[in-house]
Amino acid sequence: MAVLAVMSVVGLIADDRVLVGAPIWAKPLKFSVSFVAYCLTLAWMLQFLTRGRKLGRWAGTVVAATGVIEMVIITGQVIRGRRSHFNHQTPFDAALYNVMAVTVAVLWFATLVVAVLLFRSTITDRASARAIRIGAVLGLVGAGLGSLMTQPTPGQVRGSSNIVGAHSVGVPDGGPSMPLTGWSTTGGDLRIPHFVGMHALQLIPLALMGLVALGARVPRLRDERVRARLVAVAGAVYAAVLALLTWQALRGQPLIHPDAATLSAVGLIAAAAALGTIAALRMPVGDGRTRTPERAKQPVA
Repeated sequence: MAVLAVMSVVGLIADDRVLVGAPIWAKPLKFSVSFVAYCLTLAWMLQFLTRGRKLGRWAGTVVAATGVIEMVIITGQVIRGRRSHFNHQTPFDAALYNVMAVTVAVLWFATLVVAVLLFRSTITDRASARAIRIGAVLGLVGAGLGSLMTQPTPGQVRGSSNIVGAHSVGVPDGGPSMPLTGWSTTGGDLRIPHFVGMHALQLIPLALMGLVALGARVPRLRDERVRARLVAVAGAVYAAVLALLTWQALRGQPLIHPDAATLSAVGLIAAAAALGTIAALRMPVGDGRTRTPERAKQPVA
């Protein structure tokens, strides 16, 4: 995936073709970079399995294999100058898209297997256990939200339309968009909750690592129980933000143009985050002893 990302950058420079309003090599670049983060994080999580390690290794291999199949199809369609997603223009295009749909489903279930094994494994540091498990669950939810994009939009008919499904809600795909991400600036975009949800896999554990680093200056954060509470707050806030982004996209509202209802929800989430953080820091921690992650077991070591 890292090699493909470099190749895609070269493609962006050397190939000026545009497909659905975006540089044609933008999709393989974004997908390959996302897979780099996703697969490295999943491989890192596999080391914390204390049960079902062999099954976990097989699940990780399935994730890698299905990711390769999907990227081969996406890159091949770029070379052909054709859409990879939602494309039913020819029987060959439809067959490729159907293969992608199957590989994504298999990838999701393989990740689910890893998540279940992580819940069954013994991770002695409570904060680390929560970060890994919350990240895995939210990552699965975010990946599952991708299925919303496969539904026919108004005017599309499954079985007869050349294109069935869309990233955008309320506007056609390929319209005005944000730089780098390509997310719509005129309508809702289901790629936003899909992206944010999937990358909880990295962001929740990274938040814990940040807390551990701050512990050098903030003695309160050196206690494992305080970190565990803060991770729980972070997970709840992340889930609320994910729900809000999904609701905003489904209403056809651009990310950068929130209405009063969206802003009110943002305010409520921010207030809840602040209150949860204060409560987590103020709650008693028993005997007051600090606990730090064990090097052999914990992801934050």
